[in-house]
Amino acid sequence: MDGLSREKAAAEKMTKQLQHAMNEVHNKLDEATRTLNDFDASKKKLTAENTDLLRQLEEAERQLGQLAKIKLSLTNQLEDQRKLADEESRERATLLGKYRNLEHDIDGLREQLEEESEAKGDVQRQLSKSSAEAQMWRGRALHVVQKNAKRLEIEKEELQAALEEAEAALEQEENKVLRAQLELSQVRQEIDICIQEKEEEFENTRKCHQRAIDSMQASLEAEAKAKAEALRLKKKLESDINELEIALDHSNKANTDLQKQIKKQINDIKDLQMRVEEEQRLASEYRDQFGIAERRANALNGELEESRTLLEQSDRGHRQAEAELAEAGEAIADLNAQNTSLGAAKRKLEGEMQALHADLDEMLNEAKNSEEKAKKAMVDAARLADELRAEQEHAQNQEKMRKTLESAVKELQVCLEEVEANALKNTKKAVSKLEGRVRELESSLDDETRRHSDAQKNLRKCERRIKELTFQSDEDKKNHERMQDLVDALQQKVKTYKRQIEEAEEIAALNLAKFRKTQQELEEAEGRA
Repeated sequence: MDGLSREKAAAEKMTKQLQHAMNEVHNKLDEATRTLNDFDASKKKLTAENTDLLRQLEEAERQLGQLAKIKLSLTNQLEDQRKLADEESRERATLLGKYRNLEHDIDGLREQLEEESEAKGDVQRQLSKSSAEAQMWRGRALHVVQKNAKRLEIEKEELQAALEEAEAALEQEENKVLRAQLELSQVRQEIDICIQEKEEEFENTRKCHQRAIDSMQASLEAEAKAKAEALRLKKKLESDINELEIALDHSNKANTDLQKQIKKQINDIKDLQMRVEEEQRLASEYRDQFGIAERRANALNGELEESRTLLEQSDRGHRQAEAELAEAGEAIADLNAQNTSLGAAKRKLEGEMQALHADLDEMLNEAKNSEEKAKKAMVDAARLADELRAEQEHAQNQEKMRKTLESAVKELQVCLEEVEANALKNTKKAVSKLEGRVRELESSLDDETRRHSDAQKNLRKCERRIKELTFQSDEDKKNHERMQDLVDALQQKVKTYKRQIEEAEEIAALNLAKFRKTQQELEEAEGRA
């Protein structure tokens, strides 16, 4: 018994140990199951995350592709912008070079103008100096003349006194007196002849020199004014001629473009006419088909009347036939309305075609007028070029004359110095002749003033003509703009006509479909009848 008790106790103890071990195994199994479930959940989560990551990777790759495309596009745009920037830099450099060239030209012109102004000032100073010297020599000559006249008067009085003394002393000797009188008269004649010759010689020399000096002064002043005016007129005419040539080139180009556009519009109008004729032919065919359909509808109406008499017992068939007949009538009314609208659209298109022909005739007339005005502008430009060449030749001749006059002034100054050394006697007659010469020079100055005023009038006339040509050029530009607007309006009308024709074609197609549908329904109604 004790052995059994011990074995039983040992067995129970073993059982408890096994139970405990079993519990531990179950616990470990549960823990392992939980761990496995956790692993499965983690695996699913990782799988989902992997799927998301793959999707995100694909999205990122797609975005990367788009970014690559955008980058390529931006690179192309950047390259285009860089090319544009390089072109603009080159254009800017070119414009800067042109601007510097223009500045250099302006500086050269400014220096030339300053040189011309200095030369003009020198000439004016020389003229003033020459005038002062001439006035001084004139005063000196007048003083010398008066002094010589007084001396001659004194000598005359002394000779008269000596003559009276000789006559009183030689009254007794008549032969000696007669001889003395003859000798005295001869001496007087010789003295008068010498005095007259010297006076005439001095007067002629004085007159010649004074006339040359005055004419040179007037010529130099007129030359300076004419030169400055000719240079200004030359520059102005050159600029006006350049502007007229540019305007003429633009007008010719615009006229050529306008002729091309007119030819294109004529071809477009011909195409529109052909399309309108085609639409008219289609409309005629549609009218014929409509007439056939109408006759068939009339025939169907008769047959439907017969069907009504035959199918009075079938209300449903009667109502259906009446409904079909009403639909056919509505379709026919729609076809009639559409035919009327097509006729109105045709008349409208014909009216607009006539308006287009009128606009085309007006454009042709304006083109002819523009050509005539362009020819007239070319003639005026040629005439102005001839006038400019004449002014240039005149300026060259004036320059040569100025140089000749300057050399003549120098020679005359030398002659004046020689004459001043050789001038001995002058009389009041020389003064009166000088006054007459002054009056002649004043009249010459008046004539020169009148010629200058005439030249001013001609210059103003040329300026008015240039303004008229400029105004005419502006009018030609305005006419060209009006013609361009008219061409744009015609193009817009052509687009409108095309759109109307397309709408008419769509309406015709719809009408044809409705007609076929109505015909089919009528045939079905006939079949049911």
